[in-house]
Amino acid sequence: MNGNDVEQAVTEMVRVLTPYDSADWGCRAGGLDWSCWTTAAHVAHDLLAYAGQLAARPDDAYLPFDLVIRDDASPRDVLRTVAGCGRLLSSVLTASNRTTRAWHWGPTDPSGFAALGVNETLMHTYDIALGLGIDWNPPDSLCRAVLARLFPDAPAGDPVQVLLWSTGRGDLPGRSRTTSWVVKAAIG
Repeated sequence: MNGNDVEQAVTEMVRVLTPYDSADWGCRAGGLDWSCWTTAAHVAHDLLAYAGQLAARPDDAYLPFDLVIRDDASPRDVLRTVAGCGRLLSSVLTASNRTTRAWHWGPTDPSGFAALGVNETLMHTYDIALGLGIDWNPPDSLCRAVLARLFPDAPAGDPVQVLLWSTGRGDLPGRSRTTSWVVKAAIG
């Protein structure tokens, strides 16, 4: 996975959610305890954190910074922040060598950071869409790529449904609902 995948996921998030920017984003985002607004701010934070990690290349911890979005920021402004942070991650991914490693619960390559960014963006767009009453599913191709990179042991099946199941957001016939998961971004 790469910066183009991140750009595609972020563009999809902005496309799907912008028409609802005047809705009440204080409502709960799907099955999360967070509001839609907080969930979108979380996506921006994670995209920026992944970009920072990959740019600074720490080998044993996360950098000691956080993104703070002002409480009075509108949903549209939060989505703009997501777009900006997504572009930062995409740019760092594009500038990184395939052999670059940075810490995310172990040494993680650029492809791993791209997959993390895409997964966060897609799954939280899904959460926000549920909260706002939007009928939306993430793109098959991005789900398939995230599964291959972060969930290599996931069962076969429709990539959207399998990724939703893998992240505790959906059911698969014959399988218990997932309540916790660990992504495999780090490489050995």
